[in-house]
Amino acid sequence: MSIALNIVESAELAARENHAHRITRIDLEIGELAGVLLDALNFSLEVATQNTLAATAQINIDQIKGSARCRNCGKTFHLTELWAVCPHCDDFQYEILAGKVLKIKTIDIE
Repeated sequence: MSIALNIVESAELAARENHAHRITRIDLEIGELAGVLLDALNFSLEVATQNTLAATAQINIDQIKGSARCRNCGKTFHLTELWAVCPHCDDFQYEILAGKVLKIKTIDIE
């Protein structure tokens, strides 16, 4: 719920700074490694937007796949959780390349 409230608060602040009367759309990018349960976030956003400028906004979530590069073999692989091993060499040391993001990508206002 706190994530949803922060999203709505940030969107409303941006809308008010631009003298908007309502928010029509919010596009979010959320990585699969960000630790966010999308069903819970969607429900929380429905509640958090009530009686706000975003009450009727369409909210779209683009889930960003997790990926990492193994420090041992150098190969890139899909990462679905933070604690994993490289599927190519079974090493556990890797650099996360994508999937931890949680951000508001765009806000459409009127």
